[in-house]
Amino acid sequence: MTNEFTDPRPYYVRATEQAAALIKTVRPEDLTRPTPCSEFDVRGLLGHIVGGTRRIAVVGEGGDGLAVDPSTDGVADDGWAAAYEEVRVRVLRAWESDERMVSTVRVPWGEVPGHAALSGYVMEIVTHTWDLAEALGHPGELDPELAEFSLANARRVLPDSRPRDAATPFAARTGAPEGAGVYERLAAWLGRAPLSRA
Repeated sequence: MTNEFTDPRPYYVRATEQAAALIKTVRPEDLTRPTPCSEFDVRGLLGHIVGGTRRIAVVGEGGDGLAVDPSTDGVADDGWAAAYEEVRVRVLRAWESDERMVSTVRVPWGEVPGHAALSGYVMEIVTHTWDLAEALGHPGELDPELAEFSLANARRVLPDSRPRDAATPFAARTGAPEGAGVYERLAAWLGRAPLSRA
């Protein structure tokens, strides 16, 4: 057994910068658009992103992520970019310590080393950034290296077929078309399809 791991922090920084830039483009009239994450429209997706980011901030600070209230009531239609930036900066500060990478932390899918928890949240924000980009009509290019890191992690921790429950909150894997880009392959592994194929 090895203690070697890829440090997810540089990926998380880049992933949150990418998400923040995209969230800044959301207009109030976009908030009711559908997303590939079928239970959320854009407003619901933004709430999920901000709430989940608050949770991993608390985990990085040494708290119990499961005790975090993920609700985002009170965020104004034009306030999502500021709300995300606030929690994003908090996460980056909370996970600066190298010790946090090897400490055991508690997240919704269990007790895991910090690096595994943060890798999971890289996968989450990268996937939800693709969800948002799909909903907004892909206003810009997404960083393929972030999707490659996330897809490798998804293949490592999520089996091909799995139940959708609290432990694995992703739908069963779907097929990506031949020649699909890395974001679409990541989405397919997590049970999503582009809105054009949904």
